[in-house]
Amino acid sequence: MTFTLKREIPIKQGYDLVVVGGGPGGCGTAIAAGRRGLRVLLVEATGALGGMGTQAMVSAWSHMSNGEETVLGGLMWDLVETMHARGFIPEKYDRTFWTKIHNRGLGYSTEGLKLILDEWCADAGVDVRFYTKLVEVEAESTRVGGVVLHDCEGLSFVEAPMFVDATGDAVLSHLAGAETRRAGVDTPNINPPTLCSVHAGIDHSVFDRRKHQPYIDKAVDDGFFTQPDRHVPGLFPSGPSSATLNAGHLFGVDALNAKALSAAMAKGRRFAWEYGRFCKEYLPGCENIELLATASLLGVRESRRIVGEYELTHEDYKQRRKFDDQIAIYCKQIDIHVYDISDAEYEKYLEEFNKSALLAPGETYGLPYRILVPRGFENLWVAGRINSSDVKVAAAIRDQPAAFLMGEAVGAAATQALSAGETSCGLDTKRLVKDLISSGSNIPST
Repeated sequence: MTFTLKREIPIKQGYDLVVVGGGPGGCGTAIAAGRRGLRVLLVEATGALGGMGTQAMVSAWSHMSNGEETVLGGLMWDLVETMHARGFIPEKYDRTFWTKIHNRGLGYSTEGLKLILDEWCADAGVDVRFYTKLVEVEAESTRVGGVVLHDCEGLSFVEAPMFVDATGDAVLSHLAGAETRRAGVDTPNINPPTLCSVHAGIDHSVFDRRKHQPYIDKAVDDGFFTQPDRHVPGLFPSGPSSATLNAGHLFGVDALNAKALSAAMAKGRRFAWEYGRFCKEYLPGCENIELLATASLLGVRESRRIVGEYELTHEDYKQRRKFDDQIAIYCKQIDIHVYDISDAEYEKYLEEFNKSALLAPGETYGLPYRILVPRGFENLWVAGRINSSDVKVAAAIRDQPAAFLMGEAVGAAATQALSAGETSCGLDTKRLVKDLISSGSNIPST
């Protein structure tokens, strides 16, 4: 039997920019555009902003200094400074962690980040809609006309002159007909996700995550783990006695497959208990560890990326290339995780990504504007891990600080496009870079 389903959907107007996804990229976009005077709708599927940094509990910011100076500027610099000033970054992490220290990250309070993002969006006049999902996209050729959204009130169609895909999975771009690449389909492997969890009862005066590998190796050799995986990112301190645990790779999980995603969440929760027991039995300072919560979002590292006006490649990364249209600089190394639990794969990870991929002190590479525009599109941008980059580079710039830097650039670009009558694929990038620099972005440029 065939059913014909018909719906009358109300049309909503009055926005200059619709941003789908409230993670670091989406928040950076919405706040930057809102502060520049745009009427912004920020759509978020969960009940809080921050994405991977809050709902997925990946409460760690990596590599914000190249060992000589910070790579941050603009909104991301302000965010770190504000988090620190308000006590949302543990005392053990002083300002040198984002101004001088090389190849180190820091942990933070996810609740503190949620609070600040709420405040900043409200102050910028951003209309935030929680528990709202993208259902469909109305697009013709290279322009997006509107999006169908679903919330507790039902369906609605939102029209606007400009749109930003910050979904993390390139959902808007894919539905609009933009060319994309899917991990595990257009690439041979999927960089495996993990489900993070928060634990308390940790004595940070004793615990040192930089010394945990011998204990992991011993537990593997002892047969402790149901999945003997030697690559464990570990515990990241987030409070006086708490830390986020990033452990338990979920190999081969396609985050664009509902059945696989559901099974991964259940398996990830089992891993959270297992790795908590490992910490308690093996790691000094974790004898009184207690599981408080598992994340409501899976920590996805790779799902789908756009094919943009330019693709940032491993060769660009190796050459530490700078670009005329760069909107930020970054210094995170390639962070591809093991693809399986074999010793050979772990040794490959150690040699290819954990050691040789590190940047030397003072080195950075540029993030060009063109990786943020789906090829040929006139009123669509992306922000975050769905940017146009190859597998290796994507594993370096999927981090939250990079996503926030991209988002700020997109917010500025959308503002410029609207005021000057320009398109996303034909933007005057010289003017954009000047705008970002005047707003405090760290963009070494001639």
